[in-house]
Amino acid sequence: MRFILCLLLALAFPAAAAEKPNVLFISIDDLNDWTGKMKGHPQAVTPNLDKLADSGMLFTNTHCAAPACNPSRAALMTGIRPSTSGIYTNPEPWRQSPVLKDAKTIPQWFRNHGYSVFGSGKIYHGSFPDPPSWDFYWPDQKKNKPRDPRPEGLPLNGIPKTAHFDWGPHSNPTEEMGDWQVAEWVCGQLQKEHDKPFFVACGFYRPHLPWYAPEEYFEKFPLDEIVLPDVLENDLADIPAAGVKIAKPDGDHANVVQHQQWKKAVQGYLACIHFVDDCVGHVIDGLASSPHADNTIVVLWSDHGWHLGEKEHWRKFALWDEATRVQMMWRVPEVTEAGSSSNNAVNLLDIYPTLTELAGIPSNPAVEGNSLATMLRDPSVRKSEPTLTTHGFQNHALRDQRWRYIRYADGSEELYDHKNDPNEYTNLAGIKKSEEQITRLKRFLPEVNADPLRASGKRGKNKKP
Repeated sequence: MRFILCLLLALAFPAAAAEKPNVLFISIDDLNDWTGKMKGHPQAVTPNLDKLADSGMLFTNTHCAAPACNPSRAALMTGIRPSTSGIYTNPEPWRQSPVLKDAKTIPQWFRNHGYSVFGSGKIYHGSFPDPPSWDFYWPDQKKNKPRDPRPEGLPLNGIPKTAHFDWGPHSNPTEEMGDWQVAEWVCGQLQKEHDKPFFVACGFYRPHLPWYAPEEYFEKFPLDEIVLPDVLENDLADIPAAGVKIAKPDGDHANVVQHQQWKKAVQGYLACIHFVDDCVGHVIDGLASSPHADNTIVVLWSDHGWHLGEKEHWRKFALWDEATRVQMMWRVPEVTEAGSSSNNAVNLLDIYPTLTELAGIPSNPAVEGNSLATMLRDPSVRKSEPTLTTHGFQNHALRDQRWRYIRYADGSEELYDHKNDPNEYTNLAGIKKSEEQITRLKRFLPEVNADPLRASGKRGKNKKP
């Protein structure tokens, strides 16, 4: 009789039958594949990220929904791709999209299903925080990120009118950095007992520009030993005009070369990666010493990649691998195998449905991503479909395990074979033998391309490609 009663109670109150897992949701801004495990740069120093990856599952072929902060994060947090929402660029207030104005973000969905949701740091693009997403936020619901120390004598790199495209060390201690303060706050929350399962967001700003960090991080990378990225001379020669326009070789790249700042820029990026790796380690250590260590899902992601001179391009804002490929790693108690990895082409959009499945809460039917839970349980699972990245209206890239296909709004194309050309040096579009691959990949372009939401919030009708 007792067994039957317990079974009836479990069916009637499933949340009581099994304790819901907590979620530690860690984001890193502008981090490409320059980590030890991803091997994007031979001098990257990321012991904490590598340790986290080794403790769970690393997805080595993850791509962003958009190679810019605002559209990438809006897509990830709502599960709705840019071509559906019309949010393509940083100046567009994403909650003004008719598609997203009532969208339930990941924390909202978790709160609606019994979770306490809170966080600190950069999760949404800085101009458009989303107070309705959180029960509370530090330092503030509208000011999501603490201030960083500001060095004197700017710009440190000597490039005139460079604004925040700058790099160099400062003398302030690590503890004064905004990201370290975020890590400290999150660690404090992890040490507490909570009366409900929790979803805690931890958003790190570095290695976003400007690349300022304490001197100790720069000292790890002596300037005379810096290794520049692999770059092919005249790499833009086989790129269509639409791609060259995105690269802007006469802009940042010309300035960096003219002012002999390439090695110093790489040094600055590596220094800031090393710094944020320490921040990640602080949080993971905080979880390990907390009462929640054995019942907390950890997912870490970066919002898009970054170019440092490849294709004469700097920053994100492009559809090549350097700009779209990102970090994503998971540690799920009793699910992930330590040291496992997957090369399936997956997307940051997949985080939302994966979390809801792993937490045992209902899925959100509006979400356009795909759950990765099956892959987390079985690293041998393979998928053949490519994943989509969109940069602006009707500019798309598709990536599977071997191929990258880019189609711009004007119909021009690029195709790269990563098996034989991992640096994407040779554009195969227009070659007869490539037609079969292009035809196959084109089938996965989005059927709907929403008109862009301008900064005014106005938009037109949806258009088909």
